[in-house]
Amino acid sequence: MAEGVRLDGSSGGHTMDKSITLPPDEIFRNLANAKRFAIDIGGSLTKLAYYSTVQHKVAKVRSFDHATKEASSDKLYEISVQEEVTPRLHFIKFENAYIETCLDFIKDHLVNTETKDIKATGGGAHKFKELIERKLGLKVDKEDEMTCLIKGCNFVLKNIPHEAFVYAKHADSEFRFQTTQPDIFPYLLVNIGSGVSIVKVESEDNFERIGGSSIGGGTFWGLGALLTKTKRFDELLQLASKGQHTSVDMLVKDIYGGSYASLGLTGDLIASSFGKSATADREFSKEDMSKSLLHMISNDIGQLACLYAKLHNLSRVYFGGFFIRGHPVTMHTITYSINFFTKASSSHAGEVQALFLRHEGYLGAIGAFLKGAEKDNPNQYSWGENYAGSSGLMSVSPDMNPMQRARSGTFDMLEMDRLERQLVNLPLLLDPSSYVPDTVDLTEDASAREYWLYCFEEALDGVVKRAVASQPDTQEAAERAEKFSQKYRHKLQTLRHQPFAYGSLTVRSLLDTREHCLNEFNFPDPYSKIKQKENDGALKYYLKAVKALEQLDWKERQFALVRGLLAGNVFDWGAKAVSDVLESDPEFGFEEAKQQLEERPWLVDTFEQWLERLKGPPHKCALFFVDNSGVDIILGVMPFVRELLFRGTEVVLASNSGPALNDVTNGELQILTERLAAMDPVIETGLRDERLTLVQSGSSSPCLDLSRLDKELAMVVRERQTDLVIIEGMGRAIHTNYYAMFSCESLKMAVIKNAWLADRLGGKLFSVVFKYEVPSEKPSQPSAALTRS
Repeated sequence: MAEGVRLDGSSGGHTMDKSITLPPDEIFRNLANAKRFAIDIGGSLTKLAYYSTVQHKVAKVRSFDHATKEASSDKLYEISVQEEVTPRLHFIKFENAYIETCLDFIKDHLVNTETKDIKATGGGAHKFKELIERKLGLKVDKEDEMTCLIKGCNFVLKNIPHEAFVYAKHADSEFRFQTTQPDIFPYLLVNIGSGVSIVKVESEDNFERIGGSSIGGGTFWGLGALLTKTKRFDELLQLASKGQHTSVDMLVKDIYGGSYASLGLTGDLIASSFGKSATADREFSKEDMSKSLLHMISNDIGQLACLYAKLHNLSRVYFGGFFIRGHPVTMHTITYSINFFTKASSSHAGEVQALFLRHEGYLGAIGAFLKGAEKDNPNQYSWGENYAGSSGLMSVSPDMNPMQRARSGTFDMLEMDRLERQLVNLPLLLDPSSYVPDTVDLTEDASAREYWLYCFEEALDGVVKRAVASQPDTQEAAERAEKFSQKYRHKLQTLRHQPFAYGSLTVRSLLDTREHCLNEFNFPDPYSKIKQKENDGALKYYLKAVKALEQLDWKERQFALVRGLLAGNVFDWGAKAVSDVLESDPEFGFEEAKQQLEERPWLVDTFEQWLERLKGPPHKCALFFVDNSGVDIILGVMPFVRELLFRGTEVVLASNSGPALNDVTNGELQILTERLAAMDPVIETGLRDERLTLVQSGSSSPCLDLSRLDKELAMVVRERQTDLVIIEGMGRAIHTNYYAMFSCESLKMAVIKNAWLADRLGGKLFSVVFKYEVPSEKPSQPSAALTRS
């Protein structure tokens, strides 16, 4: 795209090649269904927001009515692929040089819109008002800039995990992402545009500008242009990133010959910005002057922010505005300044944190959009970032990857899908504010990152094959699968160079990105037919398995139940070691899986403590996060659930709301449980007396984020006074939640079905993790094996 831009030397600004073709499927996606627009026009960038409805395919299951003796009634349920409509938010950021061509493009591709006006904010809204009204035929309705910024900031902090990050230039991982806070208020927003506004935000609608400064981004740009004759803002930053400020700035050691120990000032500290330029009889380089100027302004803003944060007793300070723009050199100087002044004024170093936002450039556009969408109550829903349609946070340094920087400076995108349900924290988390779902952060662990990126790339051909096979009657399935493959491979390449593009890189985010890309090309459930076949097969053995368990004495039965649950968990199509066996050996079954399991003592083994606990009074209610279809849920989980019910414990089974790999979905589990109830009076009574309850988790991932669960599930957990959490499976209990701490007892069970991970944990393939914990115990620390880099 950047090749469509040329520099016009006479004017020093951008002009645009009118013949440029903007691919609608790449940038302005789904414009045909656009319903509402908002625009935020700054000094150099335009941010466009619009709402559309996206049609996509979903796989639904429906129980056969066996009374009608349908031809296919030997199967448990039928699978149908249906069209569903989902609201989506699109945010596109581009340079103002493109605005006219972009507006033409939007006008040409708008098929039908009920919108009569466009919400606008930002300093340029007035300047381009006439152009927008003429091009789009919409009335421009201007919104207050600060109100829009705050609304936008609240929205991203609530809906995008890993939105906020600390920037540490010299650390192994320069971006350190913050976990989603249960309560985002209060906080300080320091918006650095032409000047600086400092706003204290106390609630959704309660905020106040408590200070500011006329020395901001405009000052850097204006003085920089005078000093260097460079008119472009990004060019100034490029110069600053290469400069040495010490040739221009006067340091403490230049005055005192070293540090000023009695005042706690180090020799390298800037005593006077531009201090040497008054006396030195020589020219200074553009790079050095730009760096000095950037330091001067950043330090001033940092000190101001720090003082206001201290004054109002706030520790979270978010920085935004065009001055930031994700530029590493800017984020570093502001972070340094905040850290310095925090330490200078307090014995608690790091008390005030400088936080930056992945999508800070969109805050105004998001806020303006929300102002225009209030009748739809967007804040009543939870929203999720669609990784398939978002371009992600860009590269560390402008000069490291100039083509990437040029492209990201031209266009970048964010897409968010409205979720069917509101997502909240699991009430049983011991400390929701410190909860981190993921066990290993691949942005910080280079060897783990390299392995898992390789692993997902290696598995891609198999996923494509499975996707095509799941739609045998659709002619263009192979073509769509190839497009999926290209898109996901490109995402993996991006993450190899920019692991922080979508926040902390984890096995969970790699899996979720793959699911998003599959959905993008209408493969809603590639494993649906496999799941159906395995569910049908496992049901035939259920009564036999239950009868065999009933023959055992109590102690033997408890062990057999756990062993059966672990054996069931082996059946995971997401693990290559298992899928290879399942593909090549159709006879591989429940008994064979038991033989594969590690003998006790297991890799992590607290079975004796669990057994001792079972001799005591029954739990009131167990919340069980289940994993795979087929053998896992029917022959592993259900007999275990049956025993809990028999003991007098209520059970809540939480399963995925949407499909991921061969995980059982809530729709499938409803049908399976009904069928089991018809065979088994214990299950039947549990359902009838509402002592066995099925709920959706709100997730469509093979992993589990306990800070984003269905609100209804949280209500059930509270009402039932749940005192036991059971998490099953490698994705839910190893890749995520291995160190999750609960306010009640918990049981985490998984079989390690990946040789690399088993080796890192100090075990071997099919090693067992059986982790029973009670809240009064001291939490187990992350093992060196899991966290080493």
